[in-house]
Amino acid sequence: MNLKEQLRASLSELAPFSHGTQLLEATEGSRQLRVELSALDRLACALDRLSLIVDALRAARPDRLKQVAQRLSESLTYLLEPISPIELDAHGCTVQMRSNPPQKEADCTTYYELLVQDTGELSLCRYMRPVAQDRTRIPAEITREVLLRLVGDFAAAAS
Repeated sequence: MNLKEQLRASLSELAPFSHGTQLLEATEGSRQLRVELSALDRLACALDRLSLIVDALRAARPDRLKQVAQRLSESLTYLLEPISPIELDAHGCTVQMRSNPPQKEADCTTYYELLVQDTGELSLCRYMRPVAQDRTRIPAEITREVLLRLVGDFAAAAS
């Protein structure tokens, strides 16, 4: 089974919950998926963090990381906000992507942050930054279908 199918099976076996954290993991060849959830019901979930580690991207050159980031930017059009690269740290070999534009309200800004790193890790989190305060990570409230699509798109972009 591929990562998406393994996650679908894990979700179907997991009882709905609204407190605590559940970690779902899957492996396909040299790819390792980690999904951290803080809530799950019949239709949706609260995603704390999605991480895919791909051995083929370990020690990847910055141009390869940019290519993966571009693929993700083009495919993740179904999230609350579009995602686009904002910074390439060639020294740290990381491409940082964020919601562009972020969701802004009078008292705070919320956005997705996606990192593509030469450690082989692709990760997605959602953040909230209240006015004049530091940012904090918050759950991304998404449907199960969107979660599965994210996993498929991460795997395809890293191919």
